[in-house]
Amino acid sequence: MAYPFGIMRPLATLLVLLGSLVGATLVRAAETPANALLILAKRDGMLLIVDPSSLQVIARVAVGNDPHEVIASADGRTAYATNYGSGAFNTIAVVDLIAQKALPSVDLGALRGPHGVTFVGGKVWFTAEGATAIGSYDPAAKSVDWILGTGQNRTHMIYVSPDMKLIVTTNVSSGTVSIIEKTVGGPGGPGSPQGSPRGDWNQTVVGVGNGSEGFDVSPDGKEIWVANAGDGTVSIIDTASKQVTQTLAADVGGANRLKFTPDGKVALISSLRSSDVTVIDTATHKTVKRIPVGHGAAGIQMQPDGARAFVACSPDGYVAVINLRSLEVAGRIEAGRDPDGLAWAARH
Repeated sequence: MAYPFGIMRPLATLLVLLGSLVGATLVRAAETPANALLILAKRDGMLLIVDPSSLQVIARVAVGNDPHEVIASADGRTAYATNYGSGAFNTIAVVDLIAQKALPSVDLGALRGPHGVTFVGGKVWFTAEGATAIGSYDPAAKSVDWILGTGQNRTHMIYVSPDMKLIVTTNVSSGTVSIIEKTVGGPGGPGSPQGSPRGDWNQTVVGVGNGSEGFDVSPDGKEIWVANAGDGTVSIIDTASKQVTQTLAADVGGANRLKFTPDGKVALISSLRSSDVTVIDTATHKTVKRIPVGHGAAGIQMQPDGARAFVACSPDGYVAVINLRSLEVAGRIEAGRDPDGLAWAARH
């Protein structure tokens, strides 16, 4: 049957559209791998789910304005990203990593400026910089179940020990570290609900250096290393005595993050004012290498098996992959605009 020319063009267009729709139903998005790297692209407002074996981005999920730090739940099925806004925002974005979709966010109310975040004991622990406080969110109860004020300026990053009896935060503008310990035998001690942060806590404020921000607790828990962006130094704190035992002239001005390798043998320090990642031997306290990565770097994530480190090169829009055996850049992941917070999701 012949069709007039005027009918043929819209008919052909319709057939192309139908073919595209049918094709779309046959192509599935790649599934989230059992082990996934999570990357936050701050200026895009996106969480990237990456297959670390291929270094390919397999999904992008919108997570709201100015996401800075991200963590995965213990089962690797859910991600939580803080919406920071330098104190303007007050939400934690939630992402279903299996379905690769955003879930309803957590409204923190007056706890503005959430930044540092970790997941311990079934809870999301976070800093609220704008409220000079820290808190914990219970996903099961869907509520913030605990808040503690630090009294420090710009409480930024957070560590919570596996037994939830020790919390460490860096306070950037105060140039301090808060070491917060749960008291023994007080309310919230033995007999309290498992994983409950309620109870009595003692805070020791330790003076370190100007711009104390990136830090890590050594794998054996004995030391806390703090990178001081303003001074370019690294303060080493003895966890037991809660005192600075040494300050390293590490020349890491603008330091953003500090992370130990899983074996604790070296520490990597990124800086937004440097083209290199600094590597310090933790036994000798000497700088053993500076690895060129781009025009500045922020978030660092160690691969759990100690084979690689991932470093967010924010000004360049990619994540550098560092071979931890050779201490050389072994690849990169294109990560959108202003990548920063990184996390590892291991599904159980």
